[in-house]
Amino acid sequence: MRIADIARLSTRMFKTNPARTWLTILGMGVGTGAVVTLVGLGFGLQNIILEQIVLGDTLRSLNVTPPPARSVTLNPQTVQEFFEIERVKDVAPLASFEANITFEGYTGSTFLQGANPNYFGYTGTKEIAGRLFTEDTIDEDRNSVILSSAMLKLFEVEDPEEAIGKQVSFNVFVSTEDGGTIETEFKKRYTVVGVSSEESSPDAILLLDELTSQIVVDEYERAQVLVDSADYLDQVTEAIIERGFGVTALSKTVDQAKKIFQGIQGVLAVFGGIALVVSAIGMFNTMTVTLLERTGEIGIMRTLGASSNDIKILFIAEAVVVGFLGGVVGIMIGVGIGFSLNTMVNILATSNGGKAVALFAYPPIFIMFIAGFSAVVGFLTGVFPATRAAALNPLDAIRYK
Repeated sequence: MRIADIARLSTRMFKTNPARTWLTILGMGVGTGAVVTLVGLGFGLQNIILEQIVLGDTLRSLNVTPPPARSVTLNPQTVQEFFEIERVKDVAPLASFEANITFEGYTGSTFLQGANPNYFGYTGTKEIAGRLFTEDTIDEDRNSVILSSAMLKLFEVEDPEEAIGKQVSFNVFVSTEDGGTIETEFKKRYTVVGVSSEESSPDAILLLDELTSQIVVDEYERAQVLVDSADYLDQVTEAIIERGFGVTALSKTVDQAKKIFQGIQGVLAVFGGIALVVSAIGMFNTMTVTLLERTGEIGIMRTLGASSNDIKILFIAEAVVVGFLGGVVGIMIGVGIGFSLNTMVNILATSNGGKAVALFAYPPIFIMFIAGFSAVVGFLTGVFPATRAAALNPLDAIRYK
């Protein structure tokens, strides 16, 4: 039997039994749509969490901190020694001191930090207003400060843009060797040029060189070590640990998060798969009924020269077509539900001062997989009826009523 004949005969059900055919496709679509919707929710949640991370240098960066026992310290000398480690490309230290900050006549507690512009790129820090320090603006940034969003909440500033251009001053508490503290008042006032997305700690950041010009910085709180390739993260980590420091890598956290979300997507897919199984059973029942209705037709085709293999291919092709179209309808249903819910959530979020998010996401590779998987489901549900149809005796099939 020619391929053109198989294609024409396997789609004939759209003319002979259009209502039942489309209901079967819709049934498959509902099951597939459940899978698409639930797994799309998993992808969306994953993207919402991971989109906060700036890829690139961030995933090649190691966060180095001194041990709690202070057996070794993170100072300018040890930072320079990190450059001697093979595969280390750059090091960005961060100094931090407890301080009081005065903003618009109000005074509060903060952590005054000093960092170079490269530090923000290695940690994935983002601005929500204004800008961060850059190499191009390093000269003018000596009179600038970056505040965290947590810092603005302390002063009850709701709109970060309102803080840009305002001036602040600091009183810094520096520890002494005998365990005491010395309060140092900075005579200089600094202009707010940016607000970072940091919400966990009330921080204010100056350029590291500016901070060291005001007070002596003997130790750093932490340092970001940039490795020239992610393939050597473990090698550099071991070298730093051997020196007595603690090391964490954002890439490890990302990998763990992805594994967690893969598990969540798997669970959601199982729940959606239950609906798909029910739809597949309905499709199997339809194909079986179709076999009984077309028994006489099968007998005629066999007597006219069609082989049992042609009959099997015909039924399987019909099942694959129905399964594939069911997948397409399911994708349309799932994406439509996701798009509608995304729109509703974003309207509510933006109307209440939040930002738009994609709660549902559908990677193209996932959509392609669902379409192919639906065709496979159709194939599997059509194998048994096709095998029975191919095994029918031509004479018995012609006499069947």
